[in-house]
Amino acid sequence: MSYMANRVAGFGTTIFTEMTAMAREYNAINLGQGFPDFAAPDFIKEAARASIAAEVNQYSPANGRLDMREALAAKVARQYGIEIDPNSQINIVHGATEAIFATIMGLVNPGEEVIIFEPYYDSYVPAVIMAGGIPVYYTLHAPDFAIDRDKLARLFNVNTKAIMINTPHNPIGKVYTREELTMIAELCQAHDVIAVVDEVYEHIVFNGRFHLSMSTLPGMADRTVTISSIGKTYSVTGWKTGWTIASPELTTAVFRAHQFITFSTVHPMQHAAAAALAAPDSYYTELTAMYQQRRDFLADALRAAGLPPIVPAGTYFMMVDISDLGFANDREFCYYLTKEIGVAAIPPSAFYVNPADGAKIARFAFCKSMGALEEAANRLQKLRQR
Repeated sequence: MSYMANRVAGFGTTIFTEMTAMAREYNAINLGQGFPDFAAPDFIKEAARASIAAEVNQYSPANGRLDMREALAAKVARQYGIEIDPNSQINIVHGATEAIFATIMGLVNPGEEVIIFEPYYDSYVPAVIMAGGIPVYYTLHAPDFAIDRDKLARLFNVNTKAIMINTPHNPIGKVYTREELTMIAELCQAHDVIAVVDEVYEHIVFNGRFHLSMSTLPGMADRTVTISSIGKTYSVTGWKTGWTIASPELTTAVFRAHQFITFSTVHPMQHAAAAALAAPDSYYTELTAMYQQRRDFLADALRAAGLPPIVPAGTYFMMVDISDLGFANDREFCYYLTKEIGVAAIPPSAFYVNPADGAKIARFAFCKSMGALEEAANRLQKLRQR
């Protein structure tokens, strides 16, 4: 007799856990998992220390500290020009992953369909499955990962409850255009579908590209759940402090699930998050410039190693084409790279319902110190000797 519930039996261990463990075992530079290896900003850490010292160590309100909710509302108003009520339109949750889970659990009934663009962040599909929903996939193809309106429209029907959008998109680095988001918005309104939009990389966009928030489009304010967190923007991925922003009705639905998943998230980190969210616009300009430098360095290093990069418009991930290297698939390549070359990457087949669709690409992260990227570049040159 198996004691494991059917709803989780097919999930297995996440690819991030597997590849990070392998990187440690072989002392490889970890360009797989997307966490920075450099220091978080001092002003955020000082705010966290001050909060702990001031005994902000007990439960926060279930929907989050008021000062964080107010700071978030002020940031959204300043950067996106939309007014939100910090009391009725925001849930502070335990990172974007819980935000995804609470949103799906709060909105999707068993048997309802959720459209997911693939390759996808790996928590999307399990959230839908555990809610009893049915994932429906739209596959984005290299090199431009364009969306065909007619093909997408055929996925919408009377049973469609939501569509999940990640912009900027992990793992492909796509930044959805106004035209693409408008097309999706029109389909959502025509079919009464909710847009669940993961925007954790909203401030990591390059070459003058602009991140457009779905909720700002006409007719979408009341049918969009916007998800983000402090982890990627402020280099504190371990703090697991995120949020949802939505209409009062959708926020209530998300809260009904959230209160029984974690109840509240780490209290002193919320106080520090309020300080982070009040950062001047110059912080985000410097963040983008820093990551663009690393993106360009890694792209050059990959080319020099014989790995053609698909240079991203956003996020801190870069895909490469491995089709001419003679490996059977992306897992074989990433295992070889970690064990023999000393650089860890992620096999993107883990982000497709059909692993064969991701078998000829690999994902590298450039959210690392320049020292780590330079050493990785040196090690990658050994690929030329195969």
